[in-house]
Amino acid sequence: MISSSKLKSVDFYRKIPRDLTEASLSGAGLSIVAALAMVFLFGMELSNYLAVNTTTSVIVDRSSDGEFLRIDFNISFPALSCEFVSVDVSDVLGTNRLNIRKTVRKYSIDRNFVPTGSEFHPGPIPTVNKHGDDVEEDHVDGAFSLSSRNFDSFSHQYPVLVVNFYAPWCYWSNRLKPSWEKTAKIIRERYDPEMDGRILLGKVDCTEEVDLCRRHHIQGYPSIRVFRKGSDIKENQGHHDHESYYGERDTESLVAAMETYVANIPKEAHVLALEDKSNKTADPAKRPAPMTSGCRIEGFVRVKRVPGSVIVAARSGSHSFDPSQINVSHYVTQFSFGKRLSHRMLDEFTRLTPYLSGYNDRLAGQSYIVKHGEVNANVTIEHYLQVVKTEIVTQRSSKELKVLEEYEYTAHSSLVHSFYVPVVKFHVEPSPMQVLVTEVPRSFSHFITNVCAIIGGVFTVAGILDSIFHNTLRMVKKVELGKNI
Repeated sequence: MISSSKLKSVDFYRKIPRDLTEASLSGAGLSIVAALAMVFLFGMELSNYLAVNTTTSVIVDRSSDGEFLRIDFNISFPALSCEFVSVDVSDVLGTNRLNIRKTVRKYSIDRNFVPTGSEFHPGPIPTVNKHGDDVEEDHVDGAFSLSSRNFDSFSHQYPVLVVNFYAPWCYWSNRLKPSWEKTAKIIRERYDPEMDGRILLGKVDCTEEVDLCRRHHIQGYPSIRVFRKGSDIKENQGHHDHESYYGERDTESLVAAMETYVANIPKEAHVLALEDKSNKTADPAKRPAPMTSGCRIEGFVRVKRVPGSVIVAARSGSHSFDPSQINVSHYVTQFSFGKRLSHRMLDEFTRLTPYLSGYNDRLAGQSYIVKHGEVNANVTIEHYLQVVKTEIVTQRSSKELKVLEEYEYTAHSSLVHSFYVPVVKFHVEPSPMQVLVTEVPRSFSHFITNVCAIIGGVFTVAGILDSIFHNTLRMVKKVELGKNI
């Protein structure tokens, strides 16, 4: 057997008896400095070990979410009515989707971007198939001409006031005019304004009464509005609780609709000034009119991964628009691409944020406001977005694991004067390449090796410095005592 004395012969760390060692103040000070240096360098090495180490490369897009790209948005238009606002999608492959409603919601807002109610018009507006009488007949004026001078008096005098806001240059207004005048004449004969006084049909020329039409948020022609006595609440001429008529526009349909408005109103209503308590059952031809002139749209659309556009515009198949009266100024709260992040991915996003460029929602918080006037009329606002996908993966156990993916984009905007109805266009151009950020974890063995190197290196250097300092002091003392070296 190997004796203990033989084992002691291979001891690398032989001990010096304590009686043969000498402590000094210089050695104590150097030991404290060495210990602090070890702690500091260990902290630096630990921080470096825990930090994210990445490599970046550019590769061909290898997206796993198919050929479609999701776009989430939240945009506020202080001067565009929810009544006609439409979200459209088109691309270079011929896709042309108009008035997307399934994934888009609208909320009325005022000019200060403050919501004024719940969701506006849930569900589609009925399509108008009859824009007037098929056979044109000679007609006489049956509707009362209203203006800003007499509008309020008529609206307070009659329990139901139905008004056709029109423009003489509008094709659809001219189609409606004969049937509207004929309907007004029939209703006047059945419900005499003087003797009965329950309903009155009027008309407003919006080219002459611009302020009156703006007060009632008229942006498309013709617009048929139903004002009920006692329900038209005005707050700084900005809040109007009344209905819009979206039904058929031939004489027979209009007369039938007018009959339903007065069915439950007693003849004494105009004398007693009673508020209308008529049937409130849902009628697809009647919807609440816009309470304010602004609209906030939010939701998402799916587009193909090819160059295309998301367009927000005033659109209707049975109305005309005056380009000079449409203002598409807007404020962007959100406009982002890609899937929504899960809670786990949100945590990873927070951890990896310093390694991302932060351009995933470049338009957020940006406002594009055009003051409406003759100089700034007919202004289309266009945004040009170039989208690049960034994917972060980690290598663990020799396997590549996807941690996070997001879409970043650059944005350039411009204001364009046009003869057509102003719109907002988001031109989207996805890149065929993607940025791949690979997180490379540091080796624990390298960390331990570096820690040992720090401890050994500092200890050795401190020992050398202590030896030099101690020998220097000895030499100085010998010189002072006059001894030869």
